[in-house]
Amino acid sequence: MTTRNYTSLDALLINLDQAVRTLFGHSAGTGRSSPAAAAPPAELPPREQRRAARLMRVNHTGEVCAQALYQGQALTARLAEVRDRMEQATVEENDHLAWCEARLRELDSQPSLLNPLFYVGAFAIGALAGAAGDRWSLGFVAETERQVVEHLNDHLKRLPATDRPSRAILEQMREDEARHATTAMAAGAAHLPFPVRALMKGASKVMTQTTHWV
Repeated sequence: MTTRNYTSLDALLINLDQAVRTLFGHSAGTGRSSPAAAAPPAELPPREQRRAARLMRVNHTGEVCAQALYQGQALTARLAEVRDRMEQATVEENDHLAWCEARLRELDSQPSLLNPLFYVGAFAIGALAGAAGDRWSLGFVAETERQVVEHLNDHLKRLPATDRPSRAILEQMREDEARHATTAMAAGAAHLPFPVRALMKGASKVMTQTTHWV
């Protein structure tokens, strides 16, 4: 099988296509069914439905950011093996994106209007992390996924108790994110210094607080 060497223009067009698919279309995933399909349907009072929708909107934007981060890192990764890991993680994160978007529709809601802005920012951060070197890029993945797991644990506590479909989605996402972090560490991820970890946490807080409402 022949491996194609992409030009800079090819890479630009590919990433532009992925951005459009992530923000306005449907990116290819692994084909897994949504965990919500196996959960009992939830009849939520209006107040609880709005709360669940806001939480799932935040999670949807988080997956948009994950797509952008991995795509940016894959663009600047130096080793083919690391680039392949980033691209595989992107495909798996596409499942999460589709699940969250479908659940938002079921909750009579929609994705955040701020998604394009957060996508651009996350892509730039991912590209910078990749350019810093593969060990640092993997370290960024590991820390990102660790913080995402904490975030999902918090949302699982805040979801209405009867919203089993949303809970099933977040539980599967948590399992996948923890595996991504473990895989990155096993591949030789560097441990990020505290200021970088704190900055990542601050950026995540801005995203969660704004997309909760918009």
